[in-house]
Amino acid sequence: MLDRVLVLSGLDPCGGAGIAADIETINQFGVTPLPIITTLTVQNTQRVSEIQAVDQDLIVKQLNALVEDIDIHVIKIGLLSSIEQIQAIASWLNENHTVILDPILKASTADELLAPDSLHALKQVLLPKVFLLTPNVAELERLAPGLNEQEAVKSLPCEWVLLTTTDASEKMIEHRLYHQGELCERFSYHKLPGDYHGSGCTLASAISALIASKLDVSVGVKRALDYTYQTLLNAKRIGKMQYHPNRIRP
Repeated sequence: MLDRVLVLSGLDPCGGAGIAADIETINQFGVTPLPIITTLTVQNTQRVSEIQAVDQDLIVKQLNALVEDIDIHVIKIGLLSSIEQIQAIASWLNENHTVILDPILKASTADELLAPDSLHALKQVLLPKVFLLTPNVAELERLAPGLNEQEAVKSLPCEWVLLTTTDASEKMIEHRLYHQGELCERFSYHKLPGDYHGSGCTLASAISALIASKLDVSVGVKRALDYTYQTLLNAKRIGKMQYHPNRIRP
């Protein structure tokens, strides 16, 4: 069993999203997270006021140190914050890696997190190495502007795309899973009231842990969606604005 997931993600000091969400989630599936921080942030449940990219050379040194000691196959990538990071990580990846990318372009507070030039690099050098991509509707529009959903997904070089639609839904949510550009499954949930901080990180990390446990993609996606929904049903408010998914299983 591939019982570990390498995680590249940002540090959210309030614990709702980023590396804290990844570690909590992956642990819930009995899988070990191997965390590398890509970005330091100044944020709380209300806003992101500053981000600082970790030097890409340090990230690569951490990656190389890990693979000297540990076999790594499944990699979950969250927030990346510079062209240099994106290029360095893309160059380090190889065909033996199964990459799950949560394309974080904005925070859930609507603060911009990825500059346009970095977005271009993400599309050109990293997406071709991604096995499964988990954009929401707004992120898909930015990754493939001017196209309808089917055309946008087909234009992406990723084998699997899970489009989450919470950001564009009112009462019912229908997430859609695509394989090689073709719609293969739909997953429906009632939309919950409130704003949540870290649901996308939770979902992508759960998928990564389940793929590392050798589940088929469609089965892993369904279980990860169900788990994420439960974390939102049991969400908690520790600050003044957004709710945190409660990722600890009873």
